[in-house]
Amino acid sequence: MNFNLRTSKYAAESLRQLHAATSITPNLLIRFAVSLSLRKPEQVEVNTKEHSDGLTLHRSTVTGNYDNVYFALIAQHCRREITDTEYFPGLFNAHLERGIRLLNAEYKTATNSERFFKTLMSI
Repeated sequence: MNFNLRTSKYAAESLRQLHAATSITPNLLIRFAVSLSLRKPEQVEVNTKEHSDGLTLHRSTVTGNYDNVYFALIAQHCRREITDTEYFPGLFNAHLERGIRLLNAEYKTATNSERFFKTLMSI
């Protein structure tokens, strides 16, 4: 099993910028991003190419005590049983990459941290 996840450079930079603007820790931003991605009915495309220019994150850091919940949510989104190997890092990272773009768009739409927090709380 692989317990490490490599993000893209875009995701790493977005997490850094959102953290600086909102003071929300990257692990929480990742959870929000994955949650936003799971709201979209379209399936994600797993990138088999390893990212080499982003962050390296440990599974327990990004999912915390909710790893089983994220596993179940991602399997439900796929509408099929998935293996642990498919789930992490593949599907989780695919949802993170799509979700970070959605999260960035939410922040830009909100125009300030207070509105962004309200948006996140409604998710």
